[in-house]
Amino acid sequence: MNTTEQLPETPSDSPGSVAGPLSFDPRNDLAAAVELAGRTLAAVRPEQYDAPTPCEEFDVRRLSSHLVAVVRRISVIGRGEDPFSVPSFADEIADGAWAAAWGPGAREVAEVWADPSVLGRQLRLPMGVLPGAAAAAVYTHELTVHTWDLARATGQNPDWDPALIERVIGVVRRALPAETRGGQIPFGEVVPADPGAPAIDRLVAWAGRRP
Repeated sequence: MNTTEQLPETPSDSPGSVAGPLSFDPRNDLAAAVELAGRTLAAVRPEQYDAPTPCEEFDVRRLSSHLVAVVRRISVIGRGEDPFSVPSFADEIADGAWAAAWGPGAREVAEVWADPSVLGRQLRLPMGVLPGAAAAAVYTHELTVHTWDLARATGQNPDWDPALIERVIGVVRRALPAETRGGQIPFGEVVPADPGAPAIDRLVAWAGRRP
């Protein structure tokens, strides 16, 4: 998904606006987030399924099901279809089969988002309509935050890419304003974080988590 072309600009009056051109291809970050989420999901052990996560409404079992649904939804959104056509949980998947379902979902994301033109198309997200470039960054954020949730709940220490996370922070602080939470914006109130804290801590704090 590498490209050196000028990436599209997000209109400043769109929902969750990310005004100005992006200087990087957000599809590369999305692919990395999908890969890391899949590795973290694959390391979950059966005795951890009932463990609570920092995402208060989800235990590990429910979060694992939700992650599979998210990766499926990213493909549907990239095709320009209705995001709500994908349920929020992959309830048909048996306990422990989430990692096996992740592979096909991840491959479909790669196929759908391989076309560079997706970056400039207006896509429907649960939070509103955004250009594909912004949508990719928004879902990189969601996958990264939920990967952190899952890792914290299961005692994992993923190899976070600080540069990727800094890019996500730069986009999401505009796409996910601090004053717009709840409803279709499924994140809690911003938690204060030290500006010198690790990038992953600052990212999850913006999503309402306590690092």
